[in-house]
Amino acid sequence: MKKILVVDDQPEVRKLVEMTLKVEDYQVLQAKSGEEAVEIGKAEKPDLIIMDIMMPGDIHGLEATRILKDDPETKECTIIMLTAKGQEADKEEGFKAGADDYFTKPFSPLELIRKVEEVLE
Repeated sequence: MKKILVVDDQPEVRKLVEMTLKVEDYQVLQAKSGEEAVEIGKAEKPDLIIMDIMMPGDIHGLEATRILKDDPETKECTIIMLTAKGQEADKEEGFKAGADDYFTKPFSPLELIRKVEEVLE
């Protein structure tokens, strides 16, 4: 079973993404901060991380992405940014941090599931 970590400080967004992914047979883990994302990412080594950028705490989504992509044990993990920051400069920052793809909120659950399937196949 493929493992997906959903990282967002808003519980309703995490729940929506989880419900979207439940149509397939994925194990969904959740984190509410960048710190938690790094911790769970290193411990669980998910196949995919869906990462928000703007989160409270010392480590936001871009920094968490950098940390995970710089770690030899987690660098192969695919990271999709899912964020309200949709400007071209924001996308460039996301890719520079190591993101493999970029989705903006509000998002189409159908498009997200297609992207997840594409990434995990």
